[in-house]
Amino acid sequence: MTQTAHGVEFSQQLSETPKSAEERAAILANPGFGDYFTDNTVIVDYSVDAEGKGGWHSARVEAYGPISLDPSAAVLHYGQEIFEGLKAYRHADGSIWTFRPEANAARLNKSARRLALPELPEEYFLGAIRELVQADKEWVPSGDGEALYLRPFMIATEAFLGVRAAREVSFRVIASPAGNYFGGELKPVSIWISREYARAGRGGTGAAKCGGNYAASLIAQMEAEENGCKQVLFLDPFNDDAVEELGGMNVFFVMKDGSLATPALTGTILEGVTRSSVIQVAKDMGREVSERKITLDEWRDGVASGEIAEVFACGTAAVITPIGVLKDKTEFIGSEDAKAGETTMAIREQLLGIQTGKVEDKHGWLTRLA
Repeated sequence: MTQTAHGVEFSQQLSETPKSAEERAAILANPGFGDYFTDNTVIVDYSVDAEGKGGWHSARVEAYGPISLDPSAAVLHYGQEIFEGLKAYRHADGSIWTFRPEANAARLNKSARRLALPELPEEYFLGAIRELVQADKEWVPSGDGEALYLRPFMIATEAFLGVRAAREVSFRVIASPAGNYFGGELKPVSIWISREYARAGRGGTGAAKCGGNYAASLIAQMEAEENGCKQVLFLDPFNDDAVEELGGMNVFFVMKDGSLATPALTGTILEGVTRSSVIQVAKDMGREVSERKITLDEWRDGVASGEIAEVFACGTAAVITPIGVLKDKTEFIGSEDAKAGETTMAIREQLLGIQTGKVEDKHGWLTRLA
């Protein structure tokens, strides 16, 4: 069977052993985050021919399952890999929508350029997520704060051990029903300051969404968890300990005058889709937003003086999460008894409202998938 989505034809060979309605209902009752996956996946291949011309082909939907790779596949040795993250939301009328997928498609290609991978035409990206959601639409949960998390990714599959850009690549999309990222009731989280480790360096891959950045952050994340923190904060020690980002989220500060500030994009910080959406939502609410250098000293002094009224983190997975305490072995900034700030929650409610169809989408951010 072949279907056409966004001008691209996808062949279909759906799973012959999908989860039963009962099995799926049991999973959706408590989906967690990234613990379960839907019945199918989407794949598009890329290869370079004898004349050196590359192209995408063989777009298809097939059963979710293990990937067969040659032991010398480039992704396993040189880390040529990028990914994205976005969500599909079930609205009150049962329809399913996603949020700003064009921005994810553009960022995937920005990452591809940095990792010397082929760019994927937007129609393939949008068609792939539409095909997967339509095939697995029963997996989209409807509980408060729940969604179907979509993970598009691209890996270098060519079998060789030479250090060069791969000539065979696979783009894929998998999906996982998702509950609250940090679990349970939304309350301010504790953040650990990484003093020893860096997530990315100048001229590196910090602005790309690639696995290597996250691999580099894991040892610091483990340190955070050992000290009772949910996330880790990375600083730029060569720039007055300027605030960069968390292990997987951007940071915002709400000042006492109601304005917002967030670290400027310097090439070492990922340009989050949620980050840019928060900036626009805040401006829609009449708040000023500045993108600038923010140091650890300013964070410390601002909390102490009251100049900084609230701090929150944002990203696709967790949307918006208030930050209560920032600490390391000697620092303790904030309060463990802090409550989620009014501005933080107002922006979160507005953003989630747009995503779930409860608030008017004035910017055309939503795309219907099913």
